[in-house]
Amino acid sequence: MLTILGFVMIATFLVLIMMKKMSPMAALVLIPALFCVLVGQGAHLGDYVLKGIGDLAPTAAMLMFAIIYFGVMIDVGLFDPVVRGILRFCKADPVRVVVGTALLAAIVSLDGDGSTTFMITVSALYPLYKRLKMSLVVMTGVAATANGVMNTLPWGGPTARAATALKLDAGDIFVPMIPALAVGLVAVFALAYVLGRRERKRLGVLTLGDTRVVTEAADERESEQVLVGAGAVGTGGGTAGGPRTSGGAGAGTGSGATSSAGGPQDEGDDDLQVLDPHRATLRPKLYWFNAALTVALLTLLILQALPIPVLFLLGAALALTVNFPHMKDQKARVAAHAENVLNVSGMVFAAAVFTGVLTGTGMVEHMARWLVSGIPDALGPHMGLVTGVLSIPLTYFMSNDGFYFGIVPILAEAGAAHGVAPVEIARASLVGQALHMSSPLVPAVYVLVGMAKVEFGDHTKFTVKWAALTSLVVLGAGLLFGIL
Repeated sequence: MLTILGFVMIATFLVLIMMKKMSPMAALVLIPALFCVLVGQGAHLGDYVLKGIGDLAPTAAMLMFAIIYFGVMIDVGLFDPVVRGILRFCKADPVRVVVGTALLAAIVSLDGDGSTTFMITVSALYPLYKRLKMSLVVMTGVAATANGVMNTLPWGGPTARAATALKLDAGDIFVPMIPALAVGLVAVFALAYVLGRRERKRLGVLTLGDTRVVTEAADERESEQVLVGAGAVGTGGGTAGGPRTSGGAGAGTGSGATSSAGGPQDEGDDDLQVLDPHRATLRPKLYWFNAALTVALLTLLILQALPIPVLFLLGAALALTVNFPHMKDQKARVAAHAENVLNVSGMVFAAAVFTGVLTGTGMVEHMARWLVSGIPDALGPHMGLVTGVLSIPLTYFMSNDGFYFGIVPILAEAGAAHGVAPVEIARASLVGQALHMSSPLVPAVYVLVGMAKVEFGDHTKFTVKWAALTSLVVLGAGLLFGIL
C-alpha cells in the first residue's frame, strides 16, 4: 500500500506542477501533507516535517549566503570580463549562445556546487537570451544537464556518498568513469548544438548589420539588467527610447547596442554589451581582492575545510564589509538580493515537507525495495547495468542521501551474491546524475529556474527527456568501455 501511495504522490505532484494547476511551493507542501493523512500517519506529520527541515536547513543557509555572495560579486564587476568574453564568442548566433551556455556551466561546475554554477551561468547569459528572444528553458535545460554530468566529480557529492556508503575510495570510483562521463559531456555539447540550431531556425540568423528599428517595451528594459533580481543600478546595452536592431526572420531583437549615454557603440566585439559599465556598484580598485577571495572560497569548498554553509556565510560577510563599508550600502545590497533569497529558501523548506513525509512514512523505502525485489535472478550477473538503469529514475525521485545510503548498499549486496564487485555498483550509481539535477528535491534547481524566471513545470517538461537521454549515453559509454 505504501509503495502504491508513494508512486501516486510523486505522480500527482509532477502532473499538477507541469499542468500549472499548483505552484511548486504549494504542491511540495500540500500534496505530501494530504498523503501523510491518507496513509494514516497524520498525527506524525509535524515530526516528519521538522525532521525534513532539520535535514535541509544547512542547505537553505548555504543557498541564502551563496546568493548574497555571488550577487555582490556580480554587482562589483568580478564577472564582467567573463561575461564580455562569452558575448564576444556568442555574438548574435543562437547556436553559439547555447553551446556557450553548456561550456560556461561545465567550467563553473568544477567547484562542485550546483547553486554557484546556476547563479553565474544565469547572471551572465540571461540578458543575452532575453535580448535575442531565445527560449529560456533551453538555457535552464542545458545548464542543468551539463552541471549534472559534472556533479559526479569526487568533491561534488554523489561520488563521495557512494564511496562512504560502500566503504570504497572515491578515486577508485571516479577515475575509471572519466571516459564515460567525457562522452556524456560531449553529448551535452551535441545537445546544445542541436537546440541552438533549432533556435536559429526559429529566430533566423541575427546580424549586426540589419538596421530595422523595433519598439523597446518596458519588460525589455527590465530584462537587460545585470542580474535578475540583483538590484543593479541602471541597465546595459540600451536606453529606453534608443534604437535597437533586429535581423533574420524578424522573430527577435538583434544585437545592436547603445551606450548608457545614449550614443551608439562602435560595431565589433562589444556590440552585445549587456552589462552597464558605469553602474554605481562597481569596485574596480577591489577587483583582485574579490578575485582572490572567490578563488580562496572555492578552494576551501573543494577541500571541505569547513562546512559549505559556514564558508559562504563568512564569505558573504567579508565581501559586504570590504566592498560596501557603509551600513546603508550593505543594507541596500542585501535588500537587492532579498527576493532571490526568499524564493529559494522558501522552496527548500517546502521541499523539506515533501522529503520528510516521503521518508518518514516509509514510502521511499517501500518503493525502493519493491523495485529491487522485481529484478529477475537472471539479471544478477548484470547488476552494474541494472544499477545504472535504476539510478536514472531513483535519483530523480529521491535525494542523493536516500539513494546512496539507502538503495545502493542493497544493490551492492545483491550484486555481490552474483560476483559483481561493489565498486562496479558504485560507478553505475553515478549514471543518473544528469537527470538528478532537475529533480524537484534538489534545492539548486530552484536557484536556476527562479533567476531565469522560468516556471518549474516548463523546465521539467523540457529538460527531463534530454537529461534522461544524456544519462543513457553515459550508461552506454560505460558498457562500451567495459567500465560497468
